Amino acid sequence: MENPMRPTFLTAAVLAAFALPAHADTIIDRANGYTLTAAGQLQRFSSLAFDDLGRVVAVGSEAETAAALPRAEHIDVQGKTLLPGLIDAHGHVFELGEIASGVELYSPTSLPGAVKAVADFARAHPKNAWIIGFGWNQEIWKLGRFPTAAELDMVVRDRPVLLHRVDGHAIWVNTKALEMAGVTRETADPAGGKIERDASGKPTGVLVDAAMELVNKVVPLPTPAEARATLDVALAQLSKVGLTSVHDAGIKVVQDDIYRDYADHGKLTTRVYAMIGDTTADFDELSKDGPLKSYANDVYALAAVKLYSDGALGSRGAALLAPYSDMPSTKGLLFYPDAEMRAKMSKAMKAGYQVNIHAIGDAGNHQILDAYAQLIPQYKNVELRHRIEHAQVVTLEDIPRFKQLGIIPSMQPTHATSDQNMAEQRVGHERIKGAYAWRTFLDQGSKIACGSDFPIESPNPFEGLHAAVTRQNNANVPVGGWYKNQAMTMTEAFRCFTLDAAWAAHQEKVIGSLEPGKWADFIVVDRDIFKISPEQLGKTQVLQTWMGGKRVYKK
Repeated sequence: MENPMRPTFLTAAVLAAFALPAHADTIIDRANGYTLTAAGQLQRFSSLAFDDLGRVVAVGSEAETAAALPRAEHIDVQGKTLLPGLIDAHGHVFELGEIASGVELYSPTSLPGAVKAVADFARAHPKNAWIIGFGWNQEIWKLGRFPTAAELDMVVRDRPVLLHRVDGHAIWVNTKALEMAGVTRETADPAGGKIERDASGKPTGVLVDAAMELVNKVVPLPTPAEARATLDVALAQLSKVGLTSVHDAGIKVVQDDIYRDYADHGKLTTRVYAMIGDTTADFDELSKDGPLKSYANDVYALAAVKLYSDGALGSRGAALLAPYSDMPSTKGLLFYPDAEMRAKMSKAMKAGYQVNIHAIGDAGNHQILDAYAQLIPQYKNVELRHRIEHAQVVTLEDIPRFKQLGIIPSMQPTHATSDQNMAEQRVGHERIKGAYAWRTFLDQGSKIACGSDFPIESPNPFEGLHAAVTRQNNANVPVGGWYKNQAMTMTEAFRCFTLDAAWAAHQEKVIGSLEPGKWADFIVVDRDIFKISPEQLGKTQVLQTWMGGKRVYKK
């Protein structure tokens, strides 16, 4: 049944026209400007002109822009560096906003510190029915094991506690949460998931991948007001770090309704290219009219589907072709048998959607490449630019298949620098040669779409640029970089966070660089990222963010 709350295309366009404030023709002067040409070459400029609709008219010298728009208002940025707005090709927008309202577990460096953070939060929020948190990582705590429900029970027994692992592929819960979800020793592991258990078979409090849904399904959904407040928090963060466009990797009907409403009323301060999460009921509802390629002046699009082949490396849910080097009893988890995965992909392709699939382990990537090899010729749709999200551990034999099949590797530079503390332990010296292999992909001619996977990593794209160029974490460790032979050049990193990220969303003709006819999405920053030491990239501060010729953030 048609959703009566979702506006038609005509209604949306009319509303957007009234909602967006009027612009004046504007020229930005005295800029230390950098952009990319359509061919991806770096171009310098000192002045940028855009019209009252928010589209670029001219890029070049001050004389050239003044001639193009002789009656424009002028803004002097006093020699500051001006760049195209940066694009994150893989994030989770609502989840980014949710973190602000939960237990922050990224900071604790030990299990006792994490337990104390939960206790402090519970004490400060006595009315919260559930204690929700984000960011724990047993690898940093050097436990050699997962944490347990018993350790949470010591500080919270009367309310359910649910804590998301840093990679989003495992949850740590207390006994109350297990009881509310009905998870017992008799509960079977679901396909594509695992319940961690003790020697007697009793659940210990950690659920991996598909098993997370056993508890997630009993967590109350946010109210519409809470969801909008969450989005407001996320949008403010994205503008602050200079992101003018993001690809939201997996949404449902409720998020689509909110995005369209925000687009209609001029409240989306970052463009969103959304992917429908899975091909189940939400897809059936959202795909009734086919892919939504552009909405409200390219502010929103819903033209892709997000699927999962496997889990994550940190929780050993990523599917490997051979056993884990540090746990030979497991190869990880493929979420679906080959035939079922192909059926999901086929359903999305048949409806005309770009298919973007999470694959971290070499078995996960191999399964998806095999499926693409069968389905792309069948549907003759290589032009949809299908993607593999993460492409994290890939056999050296499979990497060339990305180029051969026209598959975009959508990769997150900070995953490499975050995972350096455990990745080689997980896969060993040989398999690491095809892991986080940006240089290998670039040298074969693949276009990499860069992102962060926020909130699993920071949404700050300058931290991503830093990781891409140095192969170091924010503390510039290790000295010389981790497998530095796979690093990008500065221009390559800039391109994968701008033009190539736009290309991965079929938006390279409207955003991704500052060229006449494209939207005036740009940022002003406090340093010249092409001249500073690469080790300083992550410290770059955004001074202004503009989207469609409208300033949406000022420091």
